[in-house]
Amino acid sequence: MLLSYRCIPAVLRNFRKFSTIGMSEVEKAQIAAIQKDVQANDTIFGKIIRKEIPAKIIFEDEEVLAFHDVSPQAPVHFLVIPKRRIDMLENAVDSDSALLGKLMLTASKVAAQLNLADGYRVVVNNGKDGAQSVFHIHLHVLGGRQLQWPPG
Repeated sequence: MLLSYRCIPAVLRNFRKFSTIGMSEVEKAQIAAIQKDVQANDTIFGKIIRKEIPAKIIFEDEEVLAFHDVSPQAPVHFLVIPKRRIDMLENAVDSDSALLGKLMLTASKVAAQLNLADGYRVVVNNGKDGAQSVFHIHLHVLGGRQLQWPPG
């Protein structure tokens, strides 16, 4: 079921913390798109970066963080995020090129560390229609089994 802005009561549109348990990824993305301006710098990834909530961290340096996904969609599923927030891919600018490249290189290094020699998939969900549920750009890296195409 797809949600429209009008279907979401004002109290939920303006309330930042409510349960998404049982929602599909599409529904989560629709809620996140409505709330992306409210989220500002207070996304779940910001809290992970600041160590306010736990995460199974695989790699960290001054610019990027890689950690296991809390809801894995493959035997191996981790995220790579920049510590400096870029909300969506289309809001990246030329000066972000090195950081975006570093995300890809970090994905490759962590995939090797996790023995994904047979291959893996790197995904960027961008915007509501791309099912982006956290407005802090991030790479999903999935592997550990033969992945199918098309993904969905």
